[in-house]
Amino acid sequence: MELLSQFVDFLLHIDKHLEIIISSYQTWTYLILFLIIFAETGFVVTPFLPGDSLLFAMGTLIAGEGTGLNIWLMLVILTIAAILGNSLNYKLGSILGVKVFKAENRILKLDYYNQSHEFFEKHGGKAIIFSRFLPIFRTIAPFVAGVAKMPFGRFSFFNVIGGIAWITGLLMSGYLLGQIPVIKNNFEIVIVGIAVVTFFPALFAAIRSRFVKKKVTEN
Repeated sequence: MELLSQFVDFLLHIDKHLEIIISSYQTWTYLILFLIIFAETGFVVTPFLPGDSLLFAMGTLIAGEGTGLNIWLMLVILTIAAILGNSLNYKLGSILGVKVFKAENRILKLDYYNQSHEFFEKHGGKAIIFSRFLPIFRTIAPFVAGVAKMPFGRFSFFNVIGGIAWITGLLMSGYLLGQIPVIKNNFEIVIVGIAVVTFFPALFAAIRSRFVKKKVTEN
């Protein structure tokens, strides 16, 4: 419960936490954010890192004054992190397979794999692009692609497009929109809105999966 409370606090005040990181580590901030984005997309055990909110908030902070960070350099570094992360996740999926997901797991839930696999089967290679904008799915989709032995060249094509679209879309949205008074003065609400909108598909899929399971059990 305490961990959840800390996570919520970090999410709601992500701009404040990023300001502390920037003031403490300055140019090392590029590396820190590289590692966060790489971890969220590269390790199947870290699906709950707030990538969307982090990207938007960082774009907003860079648009302001005093960070000393360059938006274009940040864009390139984080795009590379997102692409490399997905590539690692794909490789892990091809090596480890579906056996790492179990029904009783708290993080590597079998339901998460099944939902991502269904999403992958429905959209094919485009799922690698679509999943970039969906928390949990974006972490598990490349792993599923690896399990399914999707040709790495084809995977890489969608991986690069998705990585560029995700990082550019969120980071530049924060950079271009974050300083608008109505957004700046209601930043916590905006961050919560981003989290709700992006997490809703995963939540809907989880509820739908449980409903289907219950229906099958009753029958």
